[in-house]
Amino acid sequence: MKKFVLFSLLLFFPASFCLAQNYYENTRNQWLQKAEQYKPELIITEKRPLKVVNIIPDDHSFQKWKVLNVNPIDSLYNTPFREKKEVIIDFGEHMTGNFSFSVRSTGLAADGPLKFKLTFGEVPAEVSVPFDPYPGTLSRGWLQDEIVSVMYVPETVNISRRLSFRYVKIELLGSSPYYDFNIYDIKCLARTSAKNKPESLPLSVDPMIRKIDEVSLNTLKECMQTVYEDGPKRDQRLWIGDLYLEALGNNYSFKQHDLTKRCLYLLAGLSDMNGYLLATIIENPVPRAQDKQFLYEYALLYNVSLKDYLEATNDKETAEDLWPVAKRQLDIVRTYVKSDGLMDFEKLNEEWWVFFDWKEDLYKEVATQGIAVFALRESYKLAQLLGKEKEVADIPALAHKMTKAARKNLYDKKAGVFVGLGDKQISYASQIWMILSGIATKAEGKKALTALNTMPGVCYPGTPYMYHYYIQSLINCGMNNEAKDALIKYWGGMINKGADTFWEAYDPNNDFISPYDFYPLNSYCHAWSCTPVYFIRKYPEIFQK
Repeated sequence: MKKFVLFSLLLFFPASFCLAQNYYENTRNQWLQKAEQYKPELIITEKRPLKVVNIIPDDHSFQKWKVLNVNPIDSLYNTPFREKKEVIIDFGEHMTGNFSFSVRSTGLAADGPLKFKLTFGEVPAEVSVPFDPYPGTLSRGWLQDEIVSVMYVPETVNISRRLSFRYVKIELLGSSPYYDFNIYDIKCLARTSAKNKPESLPLSVDPMIRKIDEVSLNTLKECMQTVYEDGPKRDQRLWIGDLYLEALGNNYSFKQHDLTKRCLYLLAGLSDMNGYLLATIIENPVPRAQDKQFLYEYALLYNVSLKDYLEATNDKETAEDLWPVAKRQLDIVRTYVKSDGLMDFEKLNEEWWVFFDWKEDLYKEVATQGIAVFALRESYKLAQLLGKEKEVADIPALAHKMTKAARKNLYDKKAGVFVGLGDKQISYASQIWMILSGIATKAEGKKALTALNTMPGVCYPGTPYMYHYYIQSLINCGMNNEAKDALIKYWGGMINKGADTFWEAYDPNNDFISPYDFYPLNSYCHAWSCTPVYFIRKYPEIFQK
């Protein structure tokens, strides 16, 4: 996979947009105050490792690394470490929090400092593959390795950096030859804001569905910090696209809606001066938006998230408070739609980051049209719930015009699929967004999704993010059995490869996929992959049979 340049995209933004005054000048501070008001307390749980393991090369294991159990953790605590020099420990589950361990002399007085290298991994490869020379396209600083010096023994070492891991490799880099020591009392103070206990699934549910639900809940729980984080290892921030999917999962599991409210207010309060939303918020040391991160479909998904929040909570006060933000995002569509009803994809693609999926070869023209219509229709539903239809009275006609334009220009009736004007690529993304937007009829959607299985050269999803929308499109087309089978095959595939949380990027045919040219840097606990919990619990007639 070629390099994806995450943060160099979209450095240009239309000059006409930048001339605006501070669009929400009178309300920004109030929104940020409300966001702080709903900041959750973190639940701290002390977790301890279960065992010592070896990780060995194995061609038949995920990423060619196999975990072998060696001994219970007490064997480490009772064994002098100087001659051992290296150990890998397994906590038995994914966790996010602060790591600590203690050292003590086994007899003779300590006469010199100790130096250790600690490497933390969500999957076995992370503590087995050398990090250097580093080939990745994101900062080397995201990799979870630390050098620590212990000047005096006994001592307890606390790693200040919050970490996300299951495995820890401890290597001794330096010690005095005149005394030996034990490592003991290893623990992690695990953190999450998920405090509610979701309902259990019926005992009759298929064991794999039950396991997928469990791992989905664990993924969401780990990402529920003081915002909905995209990944607790990397990059520990709020993205609108992840917020949308995390909130869907939360609505049917933990039901902690104040976290959703906090995120919606943060994004509003930290939007650009022109009123358009920035795609991501960095929370620490103080909340701030990442400059110039204008991501087209994420801005539109904010409106859908706000509508879903209102439906889940009936909190009209918050929805009305943030309605101006949702209404403003509709101007993105109005700005780029041409007189013929098609989005000006080339111009939009130059001036915004158009994402949809980590898929290098994906052509996005059709999906761009589809998500615009989807957002228009969902935003109008929000307006109806708030009694504000008159403020967006043009939206139904605009959505209808764009639907007609898509059906006229983007639908290949003979092949039964939607394709772009600039590129005739057949992709999952194109069919998915034509279905979710309502541009395709149910019958046309079913035909298109079925055709994807037989056509050559189809561009398929690269991440659980796009796969979520694929499952939803199958359900919308009444293809319930196919939806269940696809969910089990895709997310169950990760479980069969050892996942205890679901991953940022997953290709069943490529264990080494990474958007950042270094597979240990993949986020192996990632928010946008948590949504099986939403499907399993929202559609029990499909997934809980």
